[in-house]
Amino acid sequence: MLSRYKMQNSKKGVLSYRYGIHLLKEQCPKTPQEVEDMSNIPYASSVGSLLYAMLCTRPDIFYSVGIVSRYQSNPGRDHWTAVKNILKYLRRKKDYMLVYGSKDLILTEYTDSDFQTDKDARKSTSGLVFTLNGGAIV
Repeated sequence: MLSRYKMQNSKKGVLSYRYGIHLLKEQCPKTPQEVEDMSNIPYASSVGSLLYAMLCTRPDIFYSVGIVSRYQSNPGRDHWTAVKNILKYLRRKKDYMLVYGSKDLILTEYTDSDFQTDKDARKSTSGLVFTLNGGAIV
């Protein structure tokens, strides 16, 4: 996925949402020139690839991918930068893996919610994660 979006030699990054960076509809293109510039960027394709990775092997990017997926119909430069930051994070973590060891398997569920996370639509976000011996599985 990194080579597909020309990010294989990028700097290794961190997930920006942990540090208070949020996306808004106000950052969407407003002029025809801005829309034309963004039409050459594979935003929807890259978000689709991130969704697949998130569902199959990378639950740690769930929140970030959920945020960038809201803007697939009209993404701006800031939205594309956020997608690239997620790809940089994946580059940094590509050699990490989950190891489930122990004789006893301990399944735990965690839930969380965030009131009005989506500043544009004033919607809240909620989610859950199951862990097996401390490693996220769903």
